[in-house]
Amino acid sequence: MLNRILNYAPVTFKGILMGAADIVPGVSGGTMAFITGIYETLIDALRSINMIAIRKLLRFEFRDFWRQINGNFLVSLLAGVVISVLVLANTIVYLLEHHTMLLFSFFFGLILASAVLIARRIHAHSPGAYLAGGAGLVAALLISSLSPVSTPDAWWFIFFSGMIAITAMILPGISGSFILLLLGKYSSIMTAIKEFDIAMIAVFGSGCVVGLLGFSRILSKLLHQYHDQTMLLLAGFMLGSLTKVWPWKAAVLNGMESDKAVLFSTNVLPATFQDVTTRDPQVLSVILLMCAGLALVTAIELAAGRKTTP
Repeated sequence: MLNRILNYAPVTFKGILMGAADIVPGVSGGTMAFITGIYETLIDALRSINMIAIRKLLRFEFRDFWRQINGNFLVSLLAGVVISVLVLANTIVYLLEHHTMLLFSFFFGLILASAVLIARRIHAHSPGAYLAGGAGLVAALLISSLSPVSTPDAWWFIFFSGMIAITAMILPGISGSFILLLLGKYSSIMTAIKEFDIAMIAVFGSGCVVGLLGFSRILSKLLHQYHDQTMLLLAGFMLGSLTKVWPWKAAVLNGMESDKAVLFSTNVLPATFQDVTTRDPQVLSVILLMCAGLALVTAIELAAGRKTTP
């Protein structure tokens, strides 16, 4: 039993990384899944939760059901995500409010290196694959250019928000937290988590489950039948999302909540940032943290390469 727990401890750690990334608007947990090498395993495991699996469960064939859905993997990963959200939510929100530039710097390097890593995994350099990459880039830029809207606080919309946000969360480069900001529900959900509002968390979580199980089937099919096109599409999403984690932003509140003002501001160069905000652009610290993000992805990739080498 202990050995089994230890075997899946790395998966739980990867879940913690995914959860921490999902808390930051502009960063996707799917990006962390790609960096840590579990993305396709995750999508296939989610896709396996189907009617066949449910029938096995209803017939009390628990062992076959658990094996089909790769239960040990999913539970270990989910445990990491839950731990991260419950334990790190306040820390991430604090960093987002008080050290936004430095936090975004690290994730900028992380996402940039991840996009390059994904692009390297294609097998055939076909025009269709590159068109898919371009489409992903344009789509991410268009989504990133949207502004937040006023939305209802009804339970049905909380459920809908969960469906849409989780779809974005499993797409590298498109942040579920950013989608929640667009829908006007980021603060509400984060408050519900911090205050343990069970009713809202349950409704939101139910929407997440429905969206996750439905969209994972589409992604799994794309990854198996159109691997290169899908990989470059995801890389395009990630490159397009870099605009949201550019460290230097000229934020103008205009009555907008602080979490929204950060992400819906104009990207500027360091000198312009200093002129507009009268704050130190911390260029050296930003560059070092970008390099740290790049180095982390490189180290993970090298470690994964060593593990797969006979």
